[in-house]
Amino acid sequence: MQEINLPSNSMMLSKDFLFGVATSSFQIEGDRKGRLDCIWDTFCEKKNAITDATNGDIACNHIDLWKQDVELIDSLGVDAYRLSISWPRVMKQDGSVNEVGMRFYVNLVNEVIKRGMKVFVTLYHWDLPQHLEDNGGWLNRNTAYAFEKYAEAVANALGEKVHSYATLNEPFCSAYLGYEAGIHAPGKTGMANGRKAAHHLLLAHGLALKVLNRVCPKSQNGIVLNFSNCHTKSDSPEDIHAAKLADDYQNQWYLKPIIEGKYPDIIDKLAPDVKPDIAEGDMAIICQPIDYLGINYYTRTVYQSDGNGWFEIVPPATTELTAMGWEITPDAFTELLVDLHQRYDLPPIYITENGAAMDDELIDGEVLDDGRTAYFHTHLNAVNEAIEKGVDIRGYFAWSLMDNFEWALGYSKRFGIVYVDYATQKRTPKQSALAYSKLVKSRINGYISGIK
Repeated sequence: MQEINLPSNSMMLSKDFLFGVATSSFQIEGDRKGRLDCIWDTFCEKKNAITDATNGDIACNHIDLWKQDVELIDSLGVDAYRLSISWPRVMKQDGSVNEVGMRFYVNLVNEVIKRGMKVFVTLYHWDLPQHLEDNGGWLNRNTAYAFEKYAEAVANALGEKVHSYATLNEPFCSAYLGYEAGIHAPGKTGMANGRKAAHHLLLAHGLALKVLNRVCPKSQNGIVLNFSNCHTKSDSPEDIHAAKLADDYQNQWYLKPIIEGKYPDIIDKLAPDVKPDIAEGDMAIICQPIDYLGINYYTRTVYQSDGNGWFEIVPPATTELTAMGWEITPDAFTELLVDLHQRYDLPPIYITENGAAMDDELIDGEVLDDGRTAYFHTHLNAVNEAIEKGVDIRGYFAWSLMDNFEWALGYSKRFGIVYVDYATQKRTPKQSALAYSKLVKSRINGYISGIK
């Protein structure tokens, strides 16, 4: 069986490094009747929007099976659980708190803590209440202020027992995939929409961060961004320029305002009607110190010039791909982490998502997913290499705890280290879960080969 190993002197084996697993609300909870509709409920009803024409009405039924799921997480031996709060579950349309919905998360968080694990809470993992989308969603500046009120309600309910809060998960995906490319909810298109949504998301981050720092100053408060290396197809000046544009547009557009208080220079290349409206004081709100940066990483992306001064993606040339069609590029992971460390004055980093979708099969009660286990092995070692090169990384979360609703791909892709039979809701740990658990449990009281 494929194993996950780290060098015996790795700082990742010390008691201070956190290992965890992660999920998100819409992808696992189900119980649509127990909350307001969100943009994904509406998007799932659109013809051809979801590959397998499914939805999140039931998903993994975590809303009923949460105690069983927390017990499962605990059995893995991990230090932390990263979850997200469903905005439409805890807030009513009039802006008041849905006490039943909020109590679900209070109980969930308490159970995780009772079992000795730390809780990482994400406030927004894409499930925007539909009634806010009806008024423009992230194209409407008022959504950022609604998010501020929601953040305060959650902070007041959960408080400082939460180890770490993240305001947003992957605002790039919300803005670009949802409002510019149209392949995620709410399915809108246009570059101007994407840039406007991105700015309002970042504004929402800043407003919520102020609330979190005021209400929960002892918690670690930050944001989770996704990154993909922007590699160039060739050494031609045109392709090099294209890769630089792609990096600015998709990666640095979200990090630079938070760390340095300004958008990358690419903003000056955009047509006036595409640039977001930036009100006085916005950048100061966005650019507040964060206690940590969450980084989600899956693969690199190769770009070339489109011949018109812009960039386009080059399909992977290798056959070593995940079920998503993504290259397996652990060396690029190290490169990315080191590059960000050298480019910015960053706070401590947590790897908040990393994992792979594979073509899993449940045979005789087992899922032999050696490919996923190998992915974890190489990428955990990539993190270790980045730490050795001076990057301050404090923890790693495997994505995902269990198979779930994979957005526009429905249930056709499985990212979990735990297999879910959606017909019976039975959970079966895959070989990757056993290997990950073995690694985590090998750290005896934080002492491995003399490492403390």
